[in-house]
Amino acid sequence: MVKMIGGDEILMGQKAQELFENLPNRVSDKVQHWIKNAPNKQALVDKTRSWTYGDLGKAVQIAKEHLINSQVREGDRLMLVIENCCSVVAFILAASEMNIWVAIINARMASNELAQITNDCMPRHTIYFHQLSNDAKRHAENINAQFASLEMLGDIAFKSNLSATAARVEEKAEEQVCAMIYTSGTTGTPKGVLLTHRNIGFIASISGAMRGLNYDDRVYVVLPISHVFGFASTCMGSLFAGATLYMEPRFDVETCLTLLKQERITVFQAVPPMYSVLTEALKAKGIEASDLNLRYMSVGGAPLDPETKKLTESFFQMPLHNGYGLTETSPTVSQVRLNQDLKNCSVGQVIPGVEIKLMGQNAQESAKGEIGELWVRGPNVMKGYYQKPVETDAVKNKEGWFNTQDLAQIDEDGNLNIVGRTKEMIVRSGFNVYPAEVEATLNEHDLVTQSAVVGVSIKGDEDVHAYIQVQEGSNLSIEEIKQHCKENLTGYKRPSKIILLNALPSSATGKILKHKLKEMSQQDIQ
Repeated sequence: MVKMIGGDEILMGQKAQELFENLPNRVSDKVQHWIKNAPNKQALVDKTRSWTYGDLGKAVQIAKEHLINSQVREGDRLMLVIENCCSVVAFILAASEMNIWVAIINARMASNELAQITNDCMPRHTIYFHQLSNDAKRHAENINAQFASLEMLGDIAFKSNLSATAARVEEKAEEQVCAMIYTSGTTGTPKGVLLTHRNIGFIASISGAMRGLNYDDRVYVVLPISHVFGFASTCMGSLFAGATLYMEPRFDVETCLTLLKQERITVFQAVPPMYSVLTEALKAKGIEASDLNLRYMSVGGAPLDPETKKLTESFFQMPLHNGYGLTETSPTVSQVRLNQDLKNCSVGQVIPGVEIKLMGQNAQESAKGEIGELWVRGPNVMKGYYQKPVETDAVKNKEGWFNTQDLAQIDEDGNLNIVGRTKEMIVRSGFNVYPAEVEATLNEHDLVTQSAVVGVSIKGDEDVHAYIQVQEGSNLSIEEIKQHCKENLTGYKRPSKIILLNALPSSATGKILKHKLKEMSQQDIQ
């Protein structure tokens, strides 16, 4: 078994251990520091409003008044159906101060998906932030929510369920739930991941310090804060540092270009496809990287392919910092260190305070350099799945180890490399095929936007099926892709079937839904 523990590094001039010792008891405590000590500093900006930290403090109080008037109590669950905006942040912080669990849901979900989550969560109160989201308005209208306009917070819709029961309030940060982030995993069935104030406070503090986030930073927040990457790392990490956040409900490359230049954005975090689109748009407009103020770029939420890394770093002349995590780990497990120029797509070393181990088959030790199943332990690991003790026990043991069900290896420099999912690994003619490797090869083709590889059971074996989204307007043929695979992949790794699609099925956060592709493949062979 390969083990590794994140060390006590120097972050922003202090030891990581000092950050651990000063984590807030509630995530709102850290933001209140800036509300009290820097009230005139710009805090949040969206399409309809701009708030200083002093304004944010007032907005939090108004949000608390709404919750109190709506009979929301300590231990209750508050569901927020959102796209990124200032008002959402005010309610998140209000919930933190009131010991309310907040379930943050992406408004772009289908109605049946939202209904499924609502039935699981059973919130006392649900708020729909429709001022910047037509989808949130549609959901509100579907359930006959009450529409209102609040001072500072703008137009919202809401509905209460006063029969919902409250949970016990815990004093300790590591026990009190801060947020419920829903994840479908590989099954398609939503599970509410319970993240405590210690989980969120730890990641906001550590990952923010590792990015060098500071008071003068201007952070572009386009990753949905309904997703744990956007919530804990981007949003809370930036607020903890006293930075200014520019909230965007959806990625639009023209809007992004304008903000990058006019607002002198310094920190940009995104998923890989955003970088490809942004780089091409900058080139097309003749804008040079030196015309911008960016000092830090990072990528997450989906695997980084070599082509995107190469093109992005070549244009911006700075590292594209990769990282790895899951909703259940709040999310960060490993992160490329600040301004470290890695030549591969490694997800960096384990962050301070977190421990990992790689387990081989039959719980045997994995030798260094070998692939093993990745387990994680530390203050980032979730409390559990909401009202799902069996599912929780299946992935988290009594010693606090969480089974990511991802396959990984550690290279000679101590960097972590993710090679696929345990359940996604394909055994073809006795050989292990890791979908991530095949997908990386497919994505290297100039006309491939993204791809997803799944294994399909056949008599006594598994087949490799590849689903490919091609660039709009291209005439890429299956034969061309087969030739590309022949030139770049060993025989047993080459897809036996290639399917071209206009778009791959994905969740509201952009995660490819492989279980749906697997179902499509199984139906094809029946």
